[in-house]
Amino acid sequence: MATYKARGKKKRLIKAGTRTKWAPFWIIPKCFGTGRRVHPSRKTHVKRNWRRTKIKI
Repeated sequence: MATYKARGKKKRLIKAGTRTKWAPFWIIPKCFGTGRRVHPSRKTHVKRNWRRTKIKI
């Protein structure tokens, strides 16, 4: 990738980077109940890795 990136492309890359994080910790008791032990990645909508899945930007 080029050293200097266009502003729009950088914004799209930043947005894609934030979408790959796990769901917040308070979502788990709200969705599954307080007694259930579930990993936060289970409620994450977009599961993407920079190596595994490429995005069309």
